Amino acid sequence: MIQRDDILSMEYLKKTEFTGCHCGMRYRLEKAEGADGEKKLKCTVWPEPFNYFKTPEDKKESELFIFGEDGVVDAVAWMNDRLFQEKEKWDNAPRDWDSYE
Repeated sequence: MIQRDDILSMEYLKKTEFTGCHCGMRYRLEKAEGADGEKKLKCTVWPEPFNYFKTPEDKKESELFIFGEDGVVDAVAWMNDRLFQEKEKWDNAPRDWDSYE
């Protein structure tokens, strides 16, 4: 399970993206602009093994949250939900490496 303490501070997220991985799931948090032009926290998850830029878009899932501490807490909860809802996907990530082009 991903913990809030696993993610760096808001001061860090204001400057650059943060990436990590847990149990076959990679994740990235970054500052983004919402449809209304408001600053948001974008959280993206995808299966291992590749980094964000080498992973095909159709393998990624993203969600927007408010840009603040509450948004980080919500993003962590969303990532943990993805971990449990799609457990087989993350468990099988190492076996699926050959399916990537």
